[in-house]
This record gives sequence, C-alpha cells and structure tokens, in this order.
Amino acid sequence: MKVELSKQFGFEAAHWLPTFPEGHKCRRLHGHSFRIEVVVSGEVPAEQGYLLDFGAIAEIVQPLVERLDHRLLNDIEGLENPTAEQLARWLYDRIAPSLAPLASVRVQETCTSAVTYAGA
Repeated sequence: MKVELSKQFGFEAAHWLPTFPEGHKCRRLHGHSFRIEVVVSGEVPAEQGYLLDFGAIAEIVQPLVERLDHRLLNDIEGLENPTAEQLARWLYDRIAPSLAPLASVRVQETCTSAVTYAGA
C-alpha cells in the first residue's frame, strides 16, 4: 500500500523581500505566522503497518522551526532573499538528507498564499 502522510509546523518570523520593487509593501519589513507542511510518501511495510512515525518527522523538522521562529529570516544564511519559494527550498534541502521518503515541503505564508517545493 502506497501512502502520503504529512505533518504541519508553525512559526512566527519577519522578513523583507529585497528583490521586490521600491515602494512594494513586501519590500518593507513585515511578519507572518508561517505554516509549513512536510510530506513524505512511500510503501507501507506490511509487517509494520505504517510508513513513518510522525514523531520521527518532528525530531528532524523541529530544530529547523526553532532556528526560524521569532527571527528576521533575512539574517539566516541562505535566506537573504526569503521569499516563500526560497524558504520552501531551504527547508527541503535541510530535511531531505535525514528524511528519505520526503516528497515535498509546503510553506504557507498567509491564509491564502502558499508554495510547495518537491525537490530539484
């Protein structure tokens, strides 16, 4: 049986987007209540009955969430231009080596705006 499962996390952070035009609201410093969703996919071993313990995902992702929470994202190495797209890729690249069945990372920046990154 092939399944896809996900675990969600949240954090608060500020950023400004240096590549946006002067005068654009996103060029100014502002903050979001970010939500991220980590999605894994794979075959469920019949003898085990589950793909992956949700706690195993949290052990890998939570330290990254803590690194981002209540920070200015622009100050974090690799996030000098912290668009939702760049943040999704930054997270994916740091999660993938430890979470082999990683399918994608979704970053929700507002109630109506999100991006999903599924690797290169």
